[in-house]
Amino acid sequence: MALNYIWIFFFLAAFLIGLIRLLFFGDVEVFPNMVNETFDMAKTGFEISLGLTGVLTLWMGIMRIGEKGGIVNIFSRVIGPFFNKLFPELGKTHPAYGSIMMNIAANMLNLDNAATPTGLQAMKEMQATNPDKKVASNAQIMFLVLNTSGLTLLPISIMVYRAQLGAVNPSDIFIPILLATYFSTLAGLISVAIYQKINLLDKVILSYLGGLTLVIAGIIWYFSGLDKETVTQVSNLASNFILFSVIIAFIVLAVLKKVNVYESFIDGAKDGFKTAVKIIPYLVAILVAIGVFRASGAMEWLISGFTWLFEQAGINTDFTPALPTALMKPLSGSGARGMMVDAMSTHGADSFVGRVASTVQGATDTTFYILAVYFGSVGIKNTRYAVVCGLIADFTGIIAAIFMAYLFFH
Repeated sequence: MALNYIWIFFFLAAFLIGLIRLLFFGDVEVFPNMVNETFDMAKTGFEISLGLTGVLTLWMGIMRIGEKGGIVNIFSRVIGPFFNKLFPELGKTHPAYGSIMMNIAANMLNLDNAATPTGLQAMKEMQATNPDKKVASNAQIMFLVLNTSGLTLLPISIMVYRAQLGAVNPSDIFIPILLATYFSTLAGLISVAIYQKINLLDKVILSYLGGLTLVIAGIIWYFSGLDKETVTQVSNLASNFILFSVIIAFIVLAVLKKVNVYESFIDGAKDGFKTAVKIIPYLVAILVAIGVFRASGAMEWLISGFTWLFEQAGINTDFTPALPTALMKPLSGSGARGMMVDAMSTHGADSFVGRVASTVQGATDTTFYILAVYFGSVGIKNTRYAVVCGLIADFTGIIAAIFMAYLFFH
């Protein structure tokens, strides 16, 4: 629903601003430019989607190998004790735990197709013991805020888009995204814990959070002491080494479980091809809307306004052309993806703006969409403080993403 209103707004705002430019500034080119942009962006959207087919087919195949090899179950066992502490009202043997663990692990691995069904199942199982069927329980809120914070270890889809749009090293945003999404998840977790009075000083919680925080702090400290060229070189090496190691780990796990690795890859690859085809209308729709919005001058006015505000505050404004991605992210995943693609198409995939937009896209998830779908699936009407905590996670993730982009790429 949110994307519907946003899409309509882009066209109406473009028309009104174009009319103002025509009537008051004598700009006779604005409407021809807007119409030409609809054709250009429709072509661009199709070409990008078509080009995604090969890379997306590859990575969906790799992900399927990992899934068949049991990597999701391994993740579930590793983080199980931690999540038991975050859902005290469920007790230790609630049937929802299995679905919760599978969902979080699938999200970490960017397995969207596996994450959504397990997430909906987790909501259904938690709803069964929810005393008030119209009001979100503490466990449901914690679960959804962890979802909206978007903790992802492998931002495959973003790397796929960067590859298609000509990035020299599509995975160079891997570590910055990992750091930014960690801060987003931490902020969401802390905000919900404060509302629910969960003891974050519990030894199990401290051991997980403390250990991970030390690792993240160490990474930031290490990279902050390097010059820009060395940061880029080390980050590229580490990102690609980790990613290839993951591929090898997935294959080895599958071999140990006597899985037919090749057939598993083909099964996943088929889904990747279908996904690439399915996104064509969505990508064309949002890119055309963004195109006319930009051609009318509205995007320039919007960015200029934010740039002026940041300049008054004495803040470097090189990141502001990537702000549309940040503003769209809580509202619409496909809308934010379109903004990211537009930023990379306009400024270049390897430009600072392109990398900021990519990092922002991977830092958090689509809060309003996730809350609507998951709460709607079980008939929850009163979401309590879920939106507030979700937006806290979003805001923290976006700020962290911009900071990481400056650290790694500026």
